[in-house]
Formats: sequence, structure tokens, C-alpha cells
Amino acid sequence: MCDTVRLFHLPFSFMLPQKVAVEEGYFEQAGLDVELIERDREDVDWKYIPAEESLTEDHGVDVYPICKWESIKRTWRMGDGRIVAKGTFADQPYTVYARPDSGITEPADLAGVPVGINERTGQEYTAIRALEEHLPPEDVEIEHHGMPTDRLRALENGEVEAVSLLEPQSTLAAELGYRPVLEFENHMGIVGADALDGDVLDRFIEGYARAAEAINDDPDAYREAYLGMLEADAEVAPELFEDVDYEELLSRIEVPRYEPPELAEHDELDEQLSWMKRRQLIDADADIDAIVAPVGR
Repeated sequence: MCDTVRLFHLPFSFMLPQKVAVEEGYFEQAGLDVELIERDREDVDWKYIPAEESLTEDHGVDVYPICKWESIKRTWRMGDGRIVAKGTFADQPYTVYARPDSGITEPADLAGVPVGINERTGQEYTAIRALEEHLPPEDVEIEHHGMPTDRLRALENGEVEAVSLLEPQSTLAAELGYRPVLEFENHMGIVGADALDGDVLDRFIEGYARAAEAINDDPDAYREAYLGMLEADAEVAPELFEDVDYEELLSRIEVPRYEPPELAEHDELDEQLSWMKRRQLIDADADIDAIVAPVGR
């Protein structure tokens, strides 16, 4: 008999193995009956993970993926489960793109320039950390501009001079003539409900790893699924695609290599928590032992 797991799904390109593991039975082979909990793209105007509702309590979710730094903040502020795993999940960096008329050609030129991100998502914290590698903290500025299509609209309309994007929207930005200025890794966390045990977590990672391996072995077989989010963007923001050859755009996008999550590292996350405290992104009394689950230590 399989253990039932309610898994929140983010319809982003770096989360493809999660869906493949459900649809092709890799979770089932690992002894898990996984139900994907999804939100309709057209119903989301800011972020897929509800900002003020607990996934584990209000929505009965057992496992959910989220940006590493937001996982720290959310588990502490809302008590919405505890972190059990982490990873980059895909060989797929964030890229900061700048308007060609902005004069921005390298990271140092971003000093004092607001970079468009999506608040309280991976966009916010990863951008801050990456920019701090090139700029003094006081020169780092970020600005909320919503979902990837909203950020591209803001760039197109001149509301902002630079934005952070992931694939496949990065390739669209390049096709539209925007200049890549800075790349940095995407860092994710996996949060589990308090009742999630170590055996279920191990089998979750096992099923996920099998799906990642399947995609890496035959990426063309999963190309259509990978491009699904860009196609959804074309439906909600058709004006962004008016000046590009859509078929040529699709041909330029490659399916990345994927990696399964790894168990969370208590000490490494404690270092990230210390940085968040220094930046006043979290309460000064936040306790790492209340944030990281014992199964993730």
C-alpha cells in the first residue's frame, strides 16, 4: 500500500521532474501515492504560493518547493512546516537583463538601479545575494514587478531598466533584444509538514531522482512539457510575442539537466539565516531549530 502525499506544484521549468515523477509513475514505484496540488496560471497575479495562507494547515499540503530563503522566512513566520531538503534542481541560472538603451553593460552598472523581481519569491533573495557579490549592500536595489510576463512588460514599457528572469523567459528576453548582465544560481528548498517522516522523504527524493534521470537521458521526449509555461505566457501576454518568430524562439530553448533535491543541511541554512538577520529580512530571534526538520539534519 502506498503512502499518500499531497505535493504542491510550481509550474516553473525547474520543477519539471516533479510532474514527470507523478505522470510516469516514479513516485508510485517508490511507494508513494502523490497528488499534485496546482493553481491555475490565470488566477495568479503575484505568486503561486499563497502569501498569507498556510499550505500545510490551510491547504493540507504535505510537501512544497519554495525558494531557499523564503523557506526560512515562511517556516519561521508562519510555522508552515519545516525545511527538509534543498538544491538548485536544474542547470538553469537566473539572468538579469537590461534595456539596451540603459547604459548597463556589467554588474557594477547596477549600483543604485532598481532590478525588477517578484517579491517574497526566489527572485528577491537570490537577486540580493548575487548583487551583493558585485556591489556594496547599500547600492543594491530591487523593485517588485510581479510574474515573469509582468517583469518583461515593465522592461518593455521602460518602467524599469533591468529585471531578473529564468528560462524559458530568458530566451524570450534575449530575442526581444535585452542585454544579459548577470547570471546566478537558483536555490530552492523543500518544506515538509510536521508529520512528514524520514522514510517518506527518502522515497520522495528517490522518485524525483528517477524522473530527473529520465529527462536527462532523453530531453527531447520532455520538450513539449518543458515549453508549456512559455506557451501559457503567450496566452496571457500575447503582446510580448508579437515581434518575435515564435517557432524560431522555441527552437532556441533547450531542456536543461536536472538534479534531485538533497537533504537539508542544518549548518548551511543557519549561515543563510544569519545573513537574513544582518539584512533585517527576518526576525532577530529566528531559531534555526524551529526552521529545519530533524529528518533534514
